[in-house]
Amino acid sequence: MKPHRRYSMDMTRGNPAGLLLRFMLPLLAGNLFQQVYSMVDMMIVGRFIGPDALAAVGATGSLNFLFFSLCNGLSNGVGILVSQAFGADRPDTVKRVIANAVYIMAASALVMGALGFALSRPVLALLKTPGNVIDQSVVYMRVMSLGVIAVSMYNCIAAILRGIGDSRTPLFFLILSSALNVALDLFFIRSLKLGVGGAAAATILSQLVSAVGCMLYALRHNPMFIISRDQWRPDGGLIRECCRIGVPLAAQSSMISLSLVILQSVVNSFGSVVGAAFTATSRVEVLVQQPYGSLFSALSTFTGQNIGANRRDRVSQGFRQGLLLMLLFTAVVTPLVQLFSPNIMGWFVDAEQGAEVIAYGARGLRINSWFFIALGLIYVCRAVLNGAGDAAYAVISGACEMVGRVAFPKPLTMIPRVGVWGIWLGTALTWTLVAIAGVLRYLSGAWRKKAAITRE
Repeated sequence: MKPHRRYSMDMTRGNPAGLLLRFMLPLLAGNLFQQVYSMVDMMIVGRFIGPDALAAVGATGSLNFLFFSLCNGLSNGVGILVSQAFGADRPDTVKRVIANAVYIMAASALVMGALGFALSRPVLALLKTPGNVIDQSVVYMRVMSLGVIAVSMYNCIAAILRGIGDSRTPLFFLILSSALNVALDLFFIRSLKLGVGGAAAATILSQLVSAVGCMLYALRHNPMFIISRDQWRPDGGLIRECCRIGVPLAAQSSMISLSLVILQSVVNSFGSVVGAAFTATSRVEVLVQQPYGSLFSALSTFTGQNIGANRRDRVSQGFRQGLLLMLLFTAVVTPLVQLFSPNIMGWFVDAEQGAEVIAYGARGLRINSWFFIALGLIYVCRAVLNGAGDAAYAVISGACEMVGRVAFPKPLTMIPRVGVWGIWLGTALTWTLVAIAGVLRYLSGAWRKKAAITRE
């Protein structure tokens, strides 16, 4: 029995552009809400603890991404299998994938959380994190590592729901999580004076509430989550398929995050002012990426369902529609960032105390905004190729991003007329390299033969 259409969306029929918009708009609202609270989190840290605390949290961002990457990759692998099974009209397989995802995510969260906690100080020291912020960075990272299970739970449940076309349920719980996160931030930081550890605890607790709420709601309203005892039995074949798709996605994320870790060491060499500016611009770029990310989720589910239904020409049609939506958004956001970058940077630090941070960040944003079209292309190509189950591309994409972030920034900063701006220019050139690799892989047509589950 398929879920009621309120809790699912069959993307194998109907106009692709309309389906993509219907699916992505709730995701966009939720993602924007989530990023707004993430930015508010940084504002609270920067304004109520200080610029050093902002730099300390920023120094852990790429590391947290690295240690969470296995869990995130496996969650996405689960979501892709669910979308293919749903498109193939195989509800029993959908339920078995959901059941086996519990075992996969529990094991990966335990391993990665323990590694993140144990290795936080040695790795931060290896990356030359400034001495005035390293202790706060260690505290933040260790608290986040203790809560990796909460983040993994939510990501996996959301990926499963997206796989069956439900982009609304995660929205409701993201809004709840966002509001709770801001309230806990203020309570832990302003009232209890817990510093950056309080900011991390607020994030973890709000994610846990969102994950539990989302699961309880799905159990009550979505028949795909009503799983029999037989379906709970571990299935080696499905676990292997989840890992076949999810591990390369995790490798992609790991290579990206490792490259960000290397980039962070370059940023750290310029001191805490540049570190704070880079942290703030990274948060803004994450916000800008939310429409791209929402389109990615919609197009990935669209691809997975249609690949499962053996409708590959419809996938190509979805790619073209997704490309058009991406270009429209880029045409709007690029001039806005160009015009208002100083004002945007002023959100993060006090104008008088953080004048240098604002100056560095505003120019960095202007540099990168010219390359948003390449960033959008990455999301569109990854959506189709990942949704089709093209595991090899995930590794190719991650390798390209790693090569770019290692090869471009450091040498560029050594050019006298470029200097510190090589940090931001290196990121922009990396986007361009990865976008070219994605377009070439899509045009090769290899993705057409990668489906793991198809209609019987």
